[in-house]
Amino acid sequence: MITININPIAFSIGPLDVRWYGIMVVLAVVAVIALAILEARRVGLSDEHIYNVALWAIIGGILVSRLLHVIDKWDYYMANPRQIIGFEGLTVYGAVLGALIAVLIYCWIKKISFWQMGDIIAPGAILGQAIGRVGCLLNGCCYGLPTSLPWGVVYTNPASFCPLGESFQPTQIYHILWDLIGFGILWSLRRRLQPKGSLFLLYLAIYAAGDLSIRFVRVGEPFRSGLFFNLQEAQLIGILVLLVTVPWLAVRMWRYRAKQSVTARHQLVKRQGRNRGA
Repeated sequence: MITININPIAFSIGPLDVRWYGIMVVLAVVAVIALAILEARRVGLSDEHIYNVALWAIIGGILVSRLLHVIDKWDYYMANPRQIIGFEGLTVYGAVLGALIAVLIYCWIKKISFWQMGDIIAPGAILGQAIGRVGCLLNGCCYGLPTSLPWGVVYTNPASFCPLGESFQPTQIYHILWDLIGFGILWSLRRRLQPKGSLFLLYLAIYAAGDLSIRFVRVGEPFRSGLFFNLQEAQLIGILVLLVTVPWLAVRMWRYRAKQSVTARHQLVKRQGRNRGA
């Protein structure tokens, strides 16, 4: 078993506790922005757009993430409406969806290609999610089901969110490894995958597939008990994402290649015509 006895609280400033989770979230945001700037410069897009998009995405991500959490716990918040406004229970998919909506609006206002912006952000986004999961691992949240596997994790620090002294599936580590693999794939394809937007759709599909699978061994409540095969809300969203992104990506790539093939044939015919005329 893997024993984790790290205090999730990195340090305190008076009554304020600064947790490793928060530090990792900040590092994740920095990583996303840094890689996005590198990609933006490569394709000739201003750094200013990346900073603006980052601000919009953070605000949109927080708002929609909170909204999905409230929907998931609807009965509780209807009984306690004053607690609807808050920062607890922010969901990853809510953050992704909120950021996506915010970026879409920004690109529409500034008349920038949303697909190009999505491709610029994609590699950094999945790397940032891997860094954020390190925070989950140190925090003791997002833990898995009880297990007797030799790589199960046991938390012993009283400040951890995970129950102490029991062995659980290291789902945080599964997430980290999957996201790093996804980052490697996206980073290697960023110059080759066409048309614009393909890298972004691939990012959504990779993340959704991993999150959907890992949650089968992760603690979580069914979205509606007895319905939807007792799947969690995030799993249902993951299925929806895959049903949209995979066919969309396949069709867009097929159309692009077909168009490229037609263009190549036209150019060949023109060259042959010029050669015969000469």
